[in-house]
Amino acid sequence: MTNIQYMDWLAPLIGSFLITVIFMPSLIHYFRSRHEGQMIREEGPNWHEKKSGTPTMGGLLFIIAIVISSLIFGIFSTHRLSPIMLVLLFILVLYGLLGMWDDSIKLFKRQNEGMKAWQKLLGQIVGALVFVGVYAHEQLPFELHNPLGPTIHLHWWFALFVIFWLVGFSNAVNLTDGLDGLVAGLASIAFAAYGVVAYVQHQGDVLVFCGAVVGGLLGFLIFNHKPAKIFMGDMGSLALGGSLAAVSIALHHELSLLWIGLIFVIETMSVILQVASFKLTGKRIFLMSPIHHHFEMKGWSEWKIDIIFWIIGLIVAVTGVFSMI
Repeated sequence: MTNIQYMDWLAPLIGSFLITVIFMPSLIHYFRSRHEGQMIREEGPNWHEKKSGTPTMGGLLFIIAIVISSLIFGIFSTHRLSPIMLVLLFILVLYGLLGMWDDSIKLFKRQNEGMKAWQKLLGQIVGALVFVGVYAHEQLPFELHNPLGPTIHLHWWFALFVIFWLVGFSNAVNLTDGLDGLVAGLASIAFAAYGVVAYVQHQGDVLVFCGAVVGGLLGFLIFNHKPAKIFMGDMGSLALGGSLAAVSIALHHELSLLWIGLIFVIETMSVILQVASFKLTGKRIFLMSPIHHHFEMKGWSEWKIDIIFWIIGLIVAVTGVFSMI
């Protein structure tokens, strides 16, 4: 790996970090001046009510920072501004716009319910199909890398897998975004892990993108850790989840996301199990779902949950990377 390739990681990371840190105070001030803040869902922990009114849609700035940083350093790095990088940015922006639409409806109507589920799903599917189109144009294999056995050849069924993967993980990250700093920290770790894999595989385009995402999220975490001055909103969480799934596919280590994104998987499964148990037996498995709220109800502080979940995220990321390189 040459010095230029080292800069493919550091330069976009630093650029995205600086853009986010420099302009985030102005964004927070703008939202506060317009009295546009998060509406806290009624069924959540009652102590979350004090967060009501905290500015949201902070994802807007780190998405802009990621796009600018990726494009600038992609242009100046040989063969980095590829169709794969562009489609990764497309997924980031499209899923972010879907989340922005959702957040805007909540703010405008002063409620916690946003766009209809079918509208959000349709937009996510369209984005996934565009990703498949670019993937096919680049003549990349329609197959899954199986760490436990032979490669799984899906042919055109691969398109359904991509839809499931992008929709599933965008919603998984969205469900996880319920505590100050939780998703920003977990996503930083996950994208950093895939950045290492891209580095080893000499996929400079994905490396630039991952570096920009990590930089933007670290800058955002300064303002998002407890007590949060701003939330990323659905705009940020949907964009991050869809992009994370897309990166795993671009690196041909799709199923690794089940391990590297283990916390996101557990959060989603806790909701599924809670709903299924209540409908079938009338009883709840957890005090509240997603599972981070269960631990809150058990008396854990947000900082304790964040740190433990981040440590778990770091452990699975490190072990996951070692299994891939």
